[in-house]
Amino acid sequence: MREIEIVLVVGALLCALQAMRVKRLLVSALWLAGCSALVSVIFFAIGAHEIAVIELSVGAGLVTVLFVLAISIAGEEVIDIRSIIPKPIAWALVIIPIVLLGVMVIPTIGAASSTTEPPFATVLWQQRGLDALVQSGLIFAAVVGLLGLLAEAKVPVKEKQPVKSTPPQVNAPAPKPVTVATHEVKA
Repeated sequence: MREIEIVLVVGALLCALQAMRVKRLLVSALWLAGCSALVSVIFFAIGAHEIAVIELSVGAGLVTVLFVLAISIAGEEVIDIRSIIPKPIAWALVIIPIVLLGVMVIPTIGAASSTTEPPFATVLWQQRGLDALVQSGLIFAAVVGLLGLLAEAKVPVKEKQPVKSTPPQVNAPAPKPVTVATHEVKA
């Protein structure tokens, strides 16, 4: 089982690095969703079932949908801007938290819990029911908000009135110009 967890951690790190490395924002959002999905599997494997469900639905689901929506609305322009932070410092700022996280998580991977846990359904609906309902409400509100943003405004269609046309007359005389006489009125 330990090999699978190592593969999941390496996969999540690779997805995170790809999310930072790619040039297109949409592809980066998809790599980030993959990283979030793998992190939720890692949470589930170490026994944090509620956090895994929240990470999967919010991190991989809702956030990805919002990123894709924002990118589609704002447009995707590739801008080549140089970083103000030197690369060695940036890599150190990325690697140090990963090492610290590994130091804290690796000892808990093989640790067996001495307490018996209630079934997942009991935890979800009796102990964490309010959290599950609030999260469902947030996801529903996000979907309705996206539908509202993506819906096109319906413009009322005016009924077309039939246009009366006279059939063209062949060899008809040209109409005579109309002259209007004006009279000046003196007071």
